[in-house]
Amino acid sequence: MLDLSGWLDRASSPTLQQLTLRRPDDWHVHLRDGALLKAVAPATASQFGRAIVMPNLNPPITTPAAAQAYRQRILAALPAESRFQPLMTAYLTDASDGAAIARGFNEGVWAACKLYPANATTNSAAGVSSIEAITPVIAIMERIGMPLLIHGEVTDANIDIFDREAVFIENHLAPLLARHPGLKVVLEHITTIDAVEFVSGGPDNLAATITPHHLHINRNAMFAGGLRPDFYCLPVAKRELHRLALRAAATSGNPKFFLGTDSAPHQRSAKETACGCAGIFNAPYAIESYALVFEQEKALERLEGFASEFGARFYGLPLNSDKITLVREPQPVPKLLDFQGATGDGAGLVPFHAGETLPWRLLP
Repeated sequence: MLDLSGWLDRASSPTLQQLTLRRPDDWHVHLRDGALLKAVAPATASQFGRAIVMPNLNPPITTPAAAQAYRQRILAALPAESRFQPLMTAYLTDASDGAAIARGFNEGVWAACKLYPANATTNSAAGVSSIEAITPVIAIMERIGMPLLIHGEVTDANIDIFDREAVFIENHLAPLLARHPGLKVVLEHITTIDAVEFVSGGPDNLAATITPHHLHINRNAMFAGGLRPDFYCLPVAKRELHRLALRAAATSGNPKFFLGTDSAPHQRSAKETACGCAGIFNAPYAIESYALVFEQEKALERLEGFASEFGARFYGLPLNSDKITLVREPQPVPKLLDFQGATGDGAGLVPFHAGETLPWRLLP
């Protein structure tokens, strides 16, 4: 909901100065592990009530015991007063046991399963070789109502990297939904007009998350003034027409689209190297970044639905009861964030919007 107090009385100033929202959730985040976990988890917890935590660690999170242990490490990385709830996911492999998956879901360990096509992105080598290989697991998930979260790209080297999402939708996702019409599916971090149209026209059990960086940048950002590894992510940003389609979807008020940052931190040394890692670290200023997009699209009144309501309803979870407040105040974003445990000349994390000034600031 918008907090219009103190605004309607200022006839001379039509610009909203304060925005109060039900606390949002992040339905797709990478929190890593070890020193990096301790560095990045508080940023997500300071903005969001809950987050769907990705399981692509090394080794991946494939068992309920591993998920419970990882959850405890996440909670231990947060301030004692934090009320943040990490929602754990199971990393699917060709050898995943459907009965074990169902048991973990029924016991409240898993919130969902994550499908990485093998070698599609960071730490996905153990991913699924083909969707058909896990048909028995998917059938069980469909029966028990367990969501399937999909990194929707093909990995065929003969397919242009900018076409891999569209090809995945046509060749794999559409047939999957036809075979399993009751399966709850989230197509994560969508990047194309093809995905927008497919999800918009799909059944109610199909939804999608949209990141802040795919709303702000197109593929030119990776090459502006030289090679810019901090804008390299997977799926990669696409042409401008795709970015505009994503902005229209996110700000439309359609409940099939909701917030998922895909915040994916890598130390600067891992980004600025001969084979730089894919991922954009947007967690520290995520809600401010989204607010800027919604303001630019003249849709601030729809931000709360996208950020705080649609995802929870899709997952069948209650809405958060507390609120956050953004104020219109310049927010300079540092070029580099240091953290304890970072070492070497390439230490630290480059945040999304590094060196820019955002017009919104989240009150503590």
